[in-house]
Amino acid sequence: MIDIESIISQNRQYAENFTHGDLPPHPSKKVAVLTCMDARIFINEVLGLKIGEAHIIRNAGGIVTDDALRSLIISHELLGTEKIIIINHTECGMATFNDEDLQKRISEKYNSDASDIKFHSFSDLEENVRDQIKKIRTSPFLSNITSVLGFI
Repeated sequence: MIDIESIISQNRQYAENFTHGDLPPHPSKKVAVLTCMDARIFINEVLGLKIGEAHIIRNAGGIVTDDALRSLIISHELLGTEKIIIINHTECGMATFNDEDLQKRISEKYNSDASDIKFHSFSDLEENVRDQIKKIRTSPFLSNITSVLGFI
């Protein structure tokens, strides 16, 4: 169970000791990273990034959804991002189910139609990374991005 008081106390301490308020909102390395929301991945450590160096966008599976695309476009157009990195990981939960089964399961559980919800599950990790790179490369709004890299 989450201890809300502990979270609030930690946030208060963080705010009191925060010394990076003078950093610009533009990522200094001109990079945006799209990765999975998996709680085991501390992406700044994985990539050796410091605060202010990159925009980090996370969702289930590191998928270029409409919302992730929106964030990447804002990062590029308004904040100067020139490079995008897609990172997926082994043992991703998104490869353990398919959309149809989950749609059926939650439709029955909540007695409400979930058939329109796209979960973006996948079975092939490498193919998923290639698909996400393709989504970025084919977006007319990201055509000026200089580099799109994918990693597992």
